Amino acid sequence: MAERLVGRLAPDFTMETVDGQGKEFGKVSLSDYRGKWLVFFFYPLDFTFVCPTEITALSDAAEEFKKLNTEILGVSIDSIHSHKAWINTSKNDNGLGQLNFPLAADITKQVSRDYGVLIEEEGIALRGLFIIDPEGELKYQVVNHNDVGRSVEETLRVLQALQSGGLCPMNWKPGDKNLVTV
Repeated sequence: MAERLVGRLAPDFTMETVDGQGKEFGKVSLSDYRGKWLVFFFYPLDFTFVCPTEITALSDAAEEFKKLNTEILGVSIDSIHSHKAWINTSKNDNGLGQLNFPLAADITKQVSRDYGVLIEEEGIALRGLFIIDPEGELKYQVVNHNDVGRSVEETLRVLQALQSGGLCPMNWKPGDKNLVTV
């Protein structure tokens, strides 16, 4: 049976990365994001079809996330070399072009497994998106079939709802009032 992640400390990780410019390799750990919110998302594979639409949309919205004290980190089971090649491939050729956040390599598939998104029989991750708060608590997760891309607008809405500090009713939007408890 799957273990619940929301409301618990996010599973720790350390992975190799390539920066969004496709130039420098590095390493990243969950602890690097302490004190900030993190949008941590998984996608199945580099050089596929739905993935670049999501990744570039998140990159285009990176400034909006930064204003909300939020970093973005993308991850797949591909190597940092594949990530680098994809970033350095133009959008016209099914590439990403430069990004405003790094991509991490989950070569061992352990991080995908820890976050419950690994399709073991295929060796790839589902589309999973997680919002982790500044203390490392996993506050939100959405996992969906690989045929369907996620929504940047919904991710921003949920992030802002979580940051509002109160109870948010259905369809809550920034500027709406939180529910009052008695």
